[in-house]
Amino acid sequence: MTALEDVITYLEMLGRPAGRRVPAPLDKLALMRAEDCTVSFYRYMYDTVGRPWLWFERRLVGDAALAALIAKPTIEIFVLYVRGVPAGFFELDTAAPRETKLCYFGLIPDFIGRRLGPYLLQAAIDQAWSRPLDRFWLHTSTFDHPKALATYQRAGFVVYARRRVSFDDPRDLGILPKTEPS
Repeated sequence: MTALEDVITYLEMLGRPAGRRVPAPLDKLALMRAEDCTVSFYRYMYDTVGRPWLWFERRLVGDAALAALIAKPTIEIFVLYVRGVPAGFFELDTAAPRETKLCYFGLIPDFIGRRLGPYLLQAAIDQAWSRPLDRFWLHTSTFDHPKALATYQRAGFVVYARRRVSFDDPRDLGILPKTEPS
């Protein structure tokens, strides 16, 4: 069993950022809230977006528990479509008063490199700040996309903590395919 060393970086935004808006990088984009999101669609998005970055936690959750989680009124899932094809998603948790957590954020690998990341992040920021809010926060990992941390910081998030962790490689445990990068 291989233990993976990781650094989790926590970032927050304590006010809606002012400044330049991120323009749509392509035509025929649509951002839609996945209302009554099915477990199968959620798993497709989570697995397809997260597999290269070793996302595995939600794979450990059974269907009934995942259905209950994503059906909570405080969970908001938005999907970005490019010419009718799902390209990425973000998930917000609004359970804490005047606080929103960006739980998951990312693009399907086929859509990385088209400037969709900053555009989708701007949409997440806009959605979070569409309600009375004091804090919008997230965490990222050294296993996330190499540009993730810089993208969050350019959008206005500020690092407030870092934590070293180690975990068993989910590929060794059979949770993810062995073909993922280490």
